[in-house]
Amino acid sequence: MKVGIIGSGGREHSICMAINKSNNIDTIYCFPGNAGTGEIAQNINIDLENFNKLKDFIITNKIDLIIVGPEKPLVDGIVDFLEENNIKVFGPNKIASQLEGSKIFTKKICEKYNIPTAKFGIFETIDSANQFIKKTIYPIVIKADGLASGKGVYICTNKKEAQLAIKEIFDGKFGAAKSLLIEEFLKGEEMSYFIISDGKTIKSFETAQDHKRVLEGDLGKNTGGMGAYSPSRMINDELEKKILKKIIEPTLKGLREIGTTYKGFLYAGLMIVKNEPFLIEYNVRMGDPECQTILPKLNSNLLDIFLACCNENLDELEIKWHNKKSLCIVLCSKGYPGKFKKNIEIEGLNKICLTRDQYCFHAGTINNKNKIYAVGGRVLNFVCLSENFSKARIKIFNLINSLNWSGGFFRKDIGYKVIDE
Repeated sequence: MKVGIIGSGGREHSICMAINKSNNIDTIYCFPGNAGTGEIAQNINIDLENFNKLKDFIITNKIDLIIVGPEKPLVDGIVDFLEENNIKVFGPNKIASQLEGSKIFTKKICEKYNIPTAKFGIFETIDSANQFIKKTIYPIVIKADGLASGKGVYICTNKKEAQLAIKEIFDGKFGAAKSLLIEEFLKGEEMSYFIISDGKTIKSFETAQDHKRVLEGDLGKNTGGMGAYSPSRMINDELEKKILKKIIEPTLKGLREIGTTYKGFLYAGLMIVKNEPFLIEYNVRMGDPECQTILPKLNSNLLDIFLACCNENLDELEIKWHNKKSLCIVLCSKGYPGKFKKNIEIEGLNKICLTRDQYCFHAGTINNKNKIYAVGGRVLNFVCLSENFSKARIKIFNLINSLNWSGGFFRKDIGYKVIDE
């Protein structure tokens, strides 16, 4: 079987490695992939915004299944386009992808179906937003409406910070902005909850907690994710039932009532307040680095799961997991999430000794003449499974230290809430 994976990050490398374990795999193509995927797949550099070129390549090379990793192609409607051309594809359609493509779309579903979420207001001009923040109680949360690569969220503790957030969003920092959201600040603990769906059946796909802030202690600027651990320390049977009943099921009902279904991964970013879940946001794909953290725990065939979703027979499949803790630390280019140098060689990768339950997933890397170079802000993802989080983190430290890459940095406190308490 031939499979294509769209994307170039750590998420896509981890998916590539997981499906490569299947006996049914003949060839994997990655569009465009990275230095890590290039070791087990064929990297194809193609314009992902040109759906016709992608379609022609898929048909010419007789690719049986396409897996869409990142959010932008989903929001742009790549699933609809490929399905119209009789190409099997895993991921939600364009309408369903608005759950991530527009925070306002999601908030309106929450409002209509009484899904617990932060109180919010929608503002279409700088003036109206600035008038509101003069009389609000801080802290508040200000969000860009569209895709922002996990960075379009501001937690503002005073009027000056709020004014800057409003200005940056309306000035187009995250793309053209017709409106923004201002929300109440919920005080609790965050958790990422994942499901997978074939449009009829939903199954849990584990939990995780990521660390978005660049500095230790969860301080500093937002990033795409500095590390994660799984499972979340918050999850329990009662809470999971509440998440499904109060948040996931009414959301999918809302989609059905506007004439669509949900197929693919759905990632609910939650705030847990006294064992009650509140929806912060949805992502319509696996998180990054949560995907890299969760997939090594999977004890089922990932390719079979994808095919079951495409064929609408997920109910016939049991998803099994290893009973281990998983921790991921992201090695970033110095300067990230601000300006950083590109094309910095990473020497010594081939000398790293990965034992069982240890993984190194590539993200922002390329292979040029058999040398690996860092070209992105988040460069490598080191993951370890262990009986406890503390041992996993120590083993990752040893791996990163053995690499000894002078061009990078990482947070040394990933998982501190489950390790240091």
